[in-house]
Amino acid sequence: TVVSLHVTDTAIGDRAVVSVEGVVDLSSLGTLQDALARTIQRHPGRVVTVDLDGVTAIDDCGLGILLGAAATARRSGGDLDLVVGEGPVRRRLEQTRLDKAVDVRATIS
Repeated sequence: TVVSLHVTDTAIGDRAVVSVEGVVDLSSLGTLQDALARTIQRHPGRVVTVDLDGVTAIDDCGLGILLGAAATARRSGGDLDLVVGEGPVRRRLEQTRLDKAVDVRATIS
């Protein structure tokens, strides 16, 4: 199985950032879920930013992973926000109303 997803976590200032590149679908869900869980666990009570600018497509399962990660972060006293510019992924977040449940911004800064 080829996992068509690349996930890295870094810090920009005091913000934990998970950068995601590729396609978020059934074959890559585990990779995304593990990375988000690790980052949230390492930064309890903090906002974790998920940079989706490198994502070319995301399916419903991927959206569910993002919602679940936001809930996990909130339980630890933190939160999760998403960064994505204009394009198909941003439109998908708006169409599914995920942008109403999780803060979505155009840039990290």
